Amino acid sequence: MRKFEKSVKLNNVCYDIRGPVMDEADRMGSEGIPILKLNIGNPAPFGFKAPERMIQIMSDNLEKTEGYSDSKGIVSAREAIVEYDKKKGIPNVTVDDVYTGNGVSELITLSMQGLLDYGDEILVPAPDYPLWTASVTLAGGTAVHYICDEEAGWYPDLKDIEKKITPRTKGIVIINPNNPTGALYPESLLKDVVRLAERHDLIIFADEIYDRLVMDGKKHTSVASLAPESLCITFNGLSKSHLVAGYRVGWMSISGDKRNAKGYIDGIKLLSSMRLCSNVPAQSLIAPALEMNEETQALVAPGGRVYEQRNYIVEAINDIPGLSVVKPEAAFYCFPKLDTKRFEILDDEKFALDVLREKHILFTHGGGFHWEQPDHFRIVYLPDMEVLKDSVKALREFLVDYKQARY
Repeated sequence: MRKFEKSVKLNNVCYDIRGPVMDEADRMGSEGIPILKLNIGNPAPFGFKAPERMIQIMSDNLEKTEGYSDSKGIVSAREAIVEYDKKKGIPNVTVDDVYTGNGVSELITLSMQGLLDYGDEILVPAPDYPLWTASVTLAGGTAVHYICDEEAGWYPDLKDIEKKITPRTKGIVIINPNNPTGALYPESLLKDVVRLAERHDLIIFADEIYDRLVMDGKKHTSVASLAPESLCITFNGLSKSHLVAGYRVGWMSISGDKRNAKGYIDGIKLLSSMRLCSNVPAQSLIAPALEMNEETQALVAPGGRVYEQRNYIVEAINDIPGLSVVKPEAAFYCFPKLDTKRFEILDDEKFALDVLREKHILFTHGGGFHWEQPDHFRIVYLPDMEVLKDSVKALREFLVDYKQARY
């Protein structure tokens, strides 16, 4: 009989946040073993609720949002995004430059498919949010990973970026605030990135989905606000800041100098039209949601749940022998480092599987974020404080005598 295999286009595509380790967790769960899933930044399972006003607005709008919208999105939503971009200082954005999507994920893939030919390169951070690398690869391009330096607060290494630029490089991805490290980039660094992009004529792709989840009184700067002469595509949405990940509502804005990008923009329009439109009931939330920031600000302010859980997990991880972590300044994640000599670790995915099988806790190993050394893993610190304390206790117990070579 004829055998059907997956497309060769998927040979180098991976998304280990929902990969083999999660498959094992699902298998264990099917056997009745409770698993604490600290692998995905999904607020709802941990008791976070969207603002009641948003749910009521969506309910009230259901009868008005039954049909397709314009492929870019409903006008009121795009007008609200333009105003939001203005507040962030992002230049040259009109309603026609805004595209709504079924989450940012859809738009990342669309933006790569519209740009890349086989052999083209995109600079992507390491560690990265793995959808970026997957989308570049699936579009026929090559993701070239530049290093973010843990010793420098996980900031991008500009020298490493520069030496990896080739004539095939078309753009650079900036994830700020960063996932998985929680790093927030200062304006001075972003200006250096812009100068580098201008010097090499690169498109800047700015993933800023966590820009409203910044802590410690810090301020997020949109890189596009510093780059009026560069073509920038900025991605944002409501999934994290407004706790509606399942509603799938995101957007991208094209800003800066678009004169030499007509063909690319035509490709984006074509791909946007082919999927007809994004979720229209969710689009109806964008305008009112961007006026609702109180709940989000309360979460990340001192005393807020995300803020206090962040503080706890950082202190607790740094108190475990053989572990260390740089304090995140935004988002829901931290990216601890393992002492590989102490634990004799050669395979970080195996480490994640060992923790899962013994302690029933699911982490994502650092390799899932294209970090080459087997010495990191990501923790989602969304569970409430008591659950976090139990998970840290279990991890501490696990590491007391853990030697990977024995397992």
